Amino acid sequence: MRILLFGKRGQVGWELQRSLAPLGTIVALDREGDGQLCGDLTRLDGLAACVRAVAPDVIVNAAAHTAVDKAEAEPALARTLNALAPGVLAEEASRLGAWLVHYSTDYVFDGSGERPWQENDATAPLSVYGQSKLAGEQAVAACGKHLIFRTSWVYAARGNNFARTMLRLAGERDRLQVIADQIGAPTGAELLADVTAQALRSVRRQPQLAGLYHLAAAGETSWHGYARHVVDFARQAGESIRVAPSAIEAVPSSAYPLPAPRPLNSRLDTRKLQTAFDLCLPDWRVGVDRMLAEVLEK
Repeated sequence: MRILLFGKRGQVGWELQRSLAPLGTIVALDREGDGQLCGDLTRLDGLAACVRAVAPDVIVNAAAHTAVDKAEAEPALARTLNALAPGVLAEEASRLGAWLVHYSTDYVFDGSGERPWQENDATAPLSVYGQSKLAGEQAVAACGKHLIFRTSWVYAARGNNFARTMLRLAGERDRLQVIADQIGAPTGAELLADVTAQALRSVRRQPQLAGLYHLAAAGETSWHGYARHVVDFARQAGESIRVAPSAIEAVPSSAYPLPAPRPLNSRLDTRKLQTAFDLCLPDWRVGVDRMLAEVLEK
């Protein structure tokens, strides 16, 4: 099997290079490409030419415009990266008869209520980012052989993330204020990559499993709960932590106004995914603890 991966240097793309390696030969590209093949999602003609040159059995798109607030000021770029480019990949995958794997987000919903979102719930994105990702989903779904994974609160040991920020601030400050009214499940890039590989094995045998799935770690927490867990873990690991447990204050989203509104309810119902692919998704703490152990060893 020949796999063409876009976004190889991102959190998910980096892990996909590991998880997909046993499935076949991977041609992995980032924005710079490799001199002959285009990995830049803003170059739509180059993107199509790249797919035709590689002629893959599977295309995995782990590249996207993920700067949520920045997208409000550059909607055209967000739409190109998150909607038009996936549309080109869908057209080329259909022409080749290839599978197309794409990642989306809980930001396609308005964040209302407290019930975990199901795949067939009505979408109503609040931001340019969410709107562009929804348009990308719709474009990818035009390819018959597609897998779309909606996820939330993605992190990895590699690169910057919320946990690293909390660790730094907890060592510098006496008090922290963290948002407590946004609820979701921190989901590791490793988990996304491993489930992707498992799903690809399955759909190649059972193509009727193509479709849209929610993929997130089990359980739920707020950003405040996430921060407390991170700081507690670091304290127990012997790290130098300045902030006291009682000094991590829970605040509403209104305390930190941002250009792009965040959904308050980022819960995702993953039963469809677990049933289709015979999976048991781990609690969010399992992946976070593993990530923290790796980060703190460095």
